[in-house]
Amino acid sequence: MTAVRVVPATAERWPELGRAFGPREKNPHSCWCQRFLRHEEPDDRSALQREIQDAREPVGLLAYDGGDVVGWTRVVPRSTLPGVTTNRALARILDDDPRAWWVSCFVVRRENRGSGVGGSLLDAAVDWAAQHGASVLDGHPVDVDGMTGTPSPSALFTGTLAMFQRAGFTEIGRTYRTRPVMRHQLRHRRPRVRDAST
Repeated sequence: MTAVRVVPATAERWPELGRAFGPREKNPHSCWCQRFLRHEEPDDRSALQREIQDAREPVGLLAYDGGDVVGWTRVVPRSTLPGVTTNRALARILDDDPRAWWVSCFVVRRENRGSGVGGSLLDAAVDWAAQHGASVLDGHPVDVDGMTGTPSPSALFTGTLAMFQRAGFTEIGRTYRTRPVMRHQLRHRRPRVRDAST
């Protein structure tokens, strides 16, 4: 497992964030973690840049291996993600909790996949949500054991069931046979404080 350092994606770190996307860094119309959002920017990269620069609290976390960015995840209050809150399949499972947070996506550079970067980001997302008073942290990963064939990395951008289980999440329902909704209870968790400047 790679020993990575995970820090909040602050405005000063914007110039480095794109490296997590690998070759897609050059494509402003790639996803740029906008899948569950709506925006009026000319492209998805501009939308994420505005978010990062205008956010009162960082909307995501960056993983570093040494001095190089190798991964990103978005972890925010669930209420800020219209693609989640208006999803009918999710609405049948999720309770109406204004303090619930959501970890929506993971990006890990191709050369760093399979080395534990995604798991490190998820562990840090749990801490980040807890530090900000979240009651729970939810996610919607993929159960790869229920899929036929080998899924492409782009199909796993919300994480895998095994990754969430290792991080202490439990399943609360499924929107589809391969799409569990996972939850980490945070009400009684004592978060570890992270120094955003390191």
